[in-house]
Amino acid sequence: MNEWFIRLQKAKKTCIKQRDLKKVHYELDKGQVMVEEYNIQTGVLTRRAWKRLGKLANEEAWDIEIGDPDPTFLNKEEYSIKESSGQPCITRRNTKKILEWRIRNLPYPIEVYSITVDPDEQCLVVRTSNKKYFKKLPIPDLARLGIRLDQSNVSFTHKFNTLIIVYEKPRSYLNLKNLYMKKLRKLNQKMKEICQIADLAE
Repeated sequence: MNEWFIRLQKAKKTCIKQRDLKKVHYELDKGQVMVEEYNIQTGVLTRRAWKRLGKLANEEAWDIEIGDPDPTFLNKEEYSIKESSGQPCITRRNTKKILEWRIRNLPYPIEVYSITVDPDEQCLVVRTSNKKYFKKLPIPDLARLGIRLDQSNVSFTHKFNTLIIVYEKPRSYLNLKNLYMKKLRKLNQKMKEICQIADLAE
């Protein structure tokens, strides 16, 4: 089995149900902590975040891999600067079949954009022909599994000043996920863990 899935299998897992969400807390090796949120109705992963230390010793902060960023509380001066900047803002979403990025505050017509796979860095590269925007988008989900990117899986649209990029999940990724879920289901039956994460299917 893939090394990443072995780490997940060995991690200490706890979870809570909150309305239509199941929140799963992983304590991995190397001191890493990851939290995932799943929609109970669909089983789709809606959020994944990694814990990191904040600026203060006792302050907790999270790096958001999938889902909307946490709200930030700014003083009046910072808020004014942030509101007036109109800088592009990226959020990443997930469905059963695709990975999706939405980049807001990009007003250019669709003909201006190109999204290509960087074969060396294994990321998506977003650029505009007018040289107004350039961004590299890593896909850690696939990188952790050693799955290389394929240009044919990439598509994009543009509407309401938002660039929507879609990467179709490759069959190899879906097969590995299914294999992991089957193994974890057997493990849960033996260990009777509090969190039956195997009931969920991304």
